[in-house]
Amino acid sequence: MAERRVTIGWPEGLHARPASVFVRAAAAVGVPVTIAKAGGNPVNAASMLGLLALGAEGGEEVVLASDAEGADAALDRLAAMVAQGLDELPEA
Repeated sequence: MAERRVTIGWPEGLHARPASVFVRAAAAVGVPVTIAKAGGNPVNAASMLGLLALGAEGGEEVVLASDAEGADAALDRLAAMVAQGLDELPEA
């Protein structure tokens, strides 16, 4: 299983607008991805309810993971987005 550990770059964490942006991006990468707080239970990264239930704050570490084909590229893009607090996926 491929995974990326990343510190959340959005000051407000994965709440409201950043969560919405991230969920759309996670659905767009084309592979199933989970997200979890370090040491916590993973949730579907494309699920708004799951993401909000994490309560992930800015500056906290999260773990993105996937065992699908093409996971490395998808995780790299999502990790860059989370770390930098971007409003859209970076170019591949």
